[in-house]
Amino acid sequence: MTFRFHPEAAAELTDATAYYESQQPGLGLEFAEEIYATIFRVLRFPDAGNPLSANTRRCLASRFPYGVIYQVKPDGLRILAVANLHRRPGYWKRRE
Repeated sequence: MTFRFHPEAAAELTDATAYYESQQPGLGLEFAEEIYATIFRVLRFPDAGNPLSANTRRCLASRFPYGVIYQVKPDGLRILAVANLHRRPGYWKRRE
């Protein structure tokens, strides 16, 4: 199975990576690695994420307060958001 980012989700990943890197050198890379590890976990077990709606699920990152919000589509995984869990719940719903 393949995956693709919604453009806003890709921007969220880039912005959060830059933020963590600005806080401590190397932390941005660790954050990005954790998000990609979460995505690869979802690729292996796409139905394991917590359901948020009929077609949308969330898988939590292990070390950072982020979740990967995704949908399983016939052509692969669609990542709607790399969501900070401490901010604006549900903001990504317009991306469905």
